[in-house]
Amino acid sequence: MTIFYPNGKPYLNHSPAKTDKSKVNFANRGMTLEEDLNITNQYYLDHDLAVIHKKPTPVQIVNVDYPKRSAAKITEAYFRKASTTDYNGLYRGRYIDFEAKETRSKTVLPLKNFHDHQVEHMKKVKSHGGICFIIVKFTVSREIFLLDAEHLVEYWAKQKSGGEKSIPKAVIENRGYLISQGFMPRIDYLAIINRVYF
Repeated sequence: MTIFYPNGKPYLNHSPAKTDKSKVNFANRGMTLEEDLNITNQYYLDHDLAVIHKKPTPVQIVNVDYPKRSAAKITEAYFRKASTTDYNGLYRGRYIDFEAKETRSKTVLPLKNFHDHQVEHMKKVKSHGGICFIIVKFTVSREIFLLDAEHLVEYWAKQKSGGEKSIPKAVIENRGYLISQGFMPRIDYLAIINRVYF
C-alpha cells in the first residue's frame, strides 16, 4: 500500500526495514511506547480515572483492491491533513494534550521528530489553559519522562534561530519528571500530572 502526505510526497516508512535476524534483540518485542500508553489509557478509562484517547490519523482512501468479495485491500491512500499531537482527553476537569516520542539516542531528543504545526498546536493549548506536554522514552535506558510543552517550545525557537537541534537528556532529566513504570498502569503519567499541574 502506498500512503501519501498532504503535499503529495509518499510516506516511505510504512513498511519495516529488513534486518539481520541474528542481530535483532527481541527483549522488548511488541512493547512500544504507543502500545504501553494505549494500555495505560485503557486502564485509566476502565477505572474511571481519566478519558484520554489516541487521536486517529485522518486518511483519504484513493484505491482499493477487491481480490474477492469478502476481502478488500487498500492499495493507495493519502494523509488528509497534518496531524497535531498523539493524545488528548480530560482529567479532573482539565483538558490534556500530549505527544509521545521514542529515541534510541542516549543523550538527546532530536527536534527533527517534531513539526511546526505540532509545536504551534501545543503553544495554543497552553495559552488556553490546557495541560500540554510530551512523553519521551529513551529506549536504550528504558527511561520515560514527562516534559512540559513550554520546554519543547523554547528549544524549538532556539533551533529556528540557528541554535541546538535537539533537547539534551540532561535538560529533560532536570526540567522534566521521570515516570514510574509498572504493570497496571504501565506508564503512570497521571501521578506526575497530579504533582505538577494540580
